[in-house]
Amino acid sequence: MSLTTEQQIINLLQKSDKRALNLLYENYSHSLYGVILKVTRNEEVAEDALQETFIKVWKNAKKYDSKKAKLFTWLYRIARNTAIDKLRSFNNRFHKEVQIDKSNVYILPVKSLNQDVLDIKEHLGRLEEKYQIVLKALFFEGMTQQEASDELEIPLGTIKSRLKIGLRELKKVYDPLNA
Repeated sequence: MSLTTEQQIINLLQKSDKRALNLLYENYSHSLYGVILKVTRNEEVAEDALQETFIKVWKNAKKYDSKKAKLFTWLYRIARNTAIDKLRSFNNRFHKEVQIDKSNVYILPVKSLNQDVLDIKEHLGRLEEKYQIVLKALFFEGMTQQEASDELEIPLGTIKSRLKIGLRELKKVYDPLNA
């Protein structure tokens, strides 16, 4: 790749010109995908990480300093770090999902389960909205607590508190004798 193309991309990035993304993708996506795939060893995770990499590059374009690193080196670091983060997130989610099968946290005794109140979405609607939002994100949208915190822009501690309170309130509906 010629230096002029690299310089053109840098200039477009500095100006927040969206044409830079096309040039970046055309010139670097294959190499960055290779780096990411080597880290993740999973094509689906690698594709997601590549997309996130370009989003991060775009958001941080003004921070690029050609005096500190060549463009490819900067892109490589972002891609590699994104791949590592994606892999950790994927592995954490996988391990948490596996552990749920072994957990007794959500097991309700059958004899205490009120068959008249099995429509959880209806009962969820009776909770304060702040609890509904968190419970829907975690249980119906499949988010982790950290993902819900990021997506809803609510501190992680608040997510945990609202989850605990929301579940306690739902327990009153489902198991009124022990609530």
